Amino acid sequence: MKDVENMSDPKHCTTEDEETEEETDFIEENKSDDDRPVNADKMPHLLTEGFTVHGPSAPLSAPLGSSVVLPCYVDEALPVEDLEVEWRRADSETLIHLYQDGESRPEVQQQDYHDRAHFFTEEIQHGNFSLRLDNLTAQDEGEYRCRVHSQQESGETVAQIKDVERLLVSGSDESISAYVSDDVTLNCSVDSHVTPEHTEEVSWKKTDKDGDILVLLYQNNETISEATHKRFRGRVEFFTAEIPKGNFSLRLKSVRTEDKGVYMCQVFAGDLSASVTVVLKRLGFSVLHIILMILCVSASGSALLLCFMIYCRSPTKGIIQPFVPLGSSVVLPCYVDKPVKDLKVVWRRADLESDSETLVHLYQDGESPADVQQQDYHGRAHFFTEEIQHGNFSLRLDNLGTEDADEYRCK
Repeated sequence: MKDVENMSDPKHCTTEDEETEEETDFIEENKSDDDRPVNADKMPHLLTEGFTVHGPSAPLSAPLGSSVVLPCYVDEALPVEDLEVEWRRADSETLIHLYQDGESRPEVQQQDYHDRAHFFTEEIQHGNFSLRLDNLTAQDEGEYRCRVHSQQESGETVAQIKDVERLLVSGSDESISAYVSDDVTLNCSVDSHVTPEHTEEVSWKKTDKDGDILVLLYQNNETISEATHKRFRGRVEFFTAEIPKGNFSLRLKSVRTEDKGVYMCQVFAGDLSASVTVVLKRLGFSVLHIILMILCVSASGSALLLCFMIYCRSPTKGIIQPFVPLGSSVVLPCYVDKPVKDLKVVWRRADLESDSETLVHLYQDGESPADVQQQDYHGRAHFFTEEIQHGNFSLRLDNLGTEDADEYRCK
């Protein structure tokens, strides 16, 4: 009975009872702390029972085609044994990357992330589970969840890619003016973060009443000159050394009056495309051209006499642009350095407006058959027959009319 009485007296409680009361007080204190409301929006990480997983404190942004690091780490290193880290898209639970059994498991990645999503493998043993995502696309925008599992404990954090910069193409803000026969540059630049390797195609086109005309094409890391419309062949080029800097400006050589108009530079990179337009206007004549025209007028004695320009393509001299009075004759030069055997010479008019060619004159089998000439050139187009044996295939065109202004090819 004495023992029972002592036990009922609070003064005689055992040490074990005291410890039990202390534990109860500790649990009650902790319980009240846990019940306090927490503002999750202000927390860059999520708490777990055994460790804290940290993530970025703000959304991430990066240029199109570049790389971005999605942070995920713990304060102290976790045992690699039984460690599992997985990155998933928060919106679709698509598996982006997995670390399991002491190694990365790229074979289980979703196809779109093969060779694009990488752990910093050497850092995992130090508690760094961050992910590097390469070659960013617009589709990569969204939330990503990093989950860490270790010895019956787990934690996670969220990273958000908010802005992937879009494809930006810039050109000339103002219209461009040029003189006939001058060279001119039409500007087109792609943002430097988009490398030529990621630029699948760049096309320059001229808008025309009959549809777009392909001026120059860049595709699969090379210039496709053969795709150029015949109106621009031999007269357009990229600045090759500038392409790695994203500069796809176009050089248009020996400008003609019919080159006036609107040109569009269109760029394709991945699923994105962008374009810029450049206006080429006021194709006037240079001071030299005007002086020559004045001389034409003065020599004729009439202020109303018309002077005009004929284009002639020579394989050795390029484009010749003589100014001649209406009704006179002009010589279109064409020659080679050495005489040619089995000779055939064809002069054709390019007919730029209709994209067709007209036979002006022909030399074949040692003679000039006039019967194959187009009717308008009968009695007006002549070879210098005695000079042909010396490699001179120039053509004399008599009694010039305004309709003769065009490009002529000697082949």
